[in-house]
Amino acid sequence: MFINNLDPVAINLFSFEIKWYSLSYIFGIILGWFYCKKKIVDNQNILKHFDDLITYIIIGIILGGRFGYILFYNLPYYIKNPLEIIMIWNGGMSFHGGLIGVIFATHLFSKKKNINQFLFLDLISMAAPIGLFLGRIANFINSELYGRPSEILWSVKFIKVDNLSRHPSQIYEAIFEGIILFLLLNFIFKKYYLKKPGLISALFLIFYSLFRFIIEFTREPDVQLGLIFLNFSLGQLLSIIFLFIGIILFYNKNASYK
Repeated sequence: MFINNLDPVAINLFSFEIKWYSLSYIFGIILGWFYCKKKIVDNQNILKHFDDLITYIIIGIILGGRFGYILFYNLPYYIKNPLEIIMIWNGGMSFHGGLIGVIFATHLFSKKKNINQFLFLDLISMAAPIGLFLGRIANFINSELYGRPSEILWSVKFIKVDNLSRHPSQIYEAIFEGIILFLLLNFIFKKYYLKKPGLISALFLIFYSLFRFIIEFTREPDVQLGLIFLNFSLGQLLSIIFLFIGIILFYNKNASYK
């Protein structure tokens, strides 16, 4: 068993705090940006637009992630406390909301530049697991999004939460949504990028949703929501929706390029 009493504050200078959660977003975007540029160094048409796209992506992540969390997970609270909507440094971001934000932002950018949006979305999908990995590690450090009670050998006691031994569900997600998904999509990227635009995006939706759905069985549901429908969490229900979107996109794109 591991006792988690980690400090969520990474840097503290003269009462100015920078938290690991904030750093995970910053480094996730920076590393993803550099990695994507490395992958498209030989494709000047995409490369010359990518620096401009990153601004759209950042806005999509922040606005989509924040408003997704508010609408999906805690709307009554923010109706009563509207000033806290802008306090993203206190946490409260939704991956599914951020995903919607990035898709919408990329669509607007691609339409403006008259480029197939899936050429960009495939790149973003390939790099997204970097941010997912760092984000889940930050969740673990923050003792948030923790797992359900368990006595397994590798259980973790989040003493800032309670004295129960729990699944380290954040680590499960970091491994599967981060490392494994990254390796899988990058293997596919070598074969299909530019040949079948949209295929990598579809596979990202499919595998992320499957990993998230399964791991949610070990994750404690959000206190304010609990289990919703058929004993599924909201994260699982959203994953089912995105799984079907991914499957439809996969078959459409696969059929289009045969």
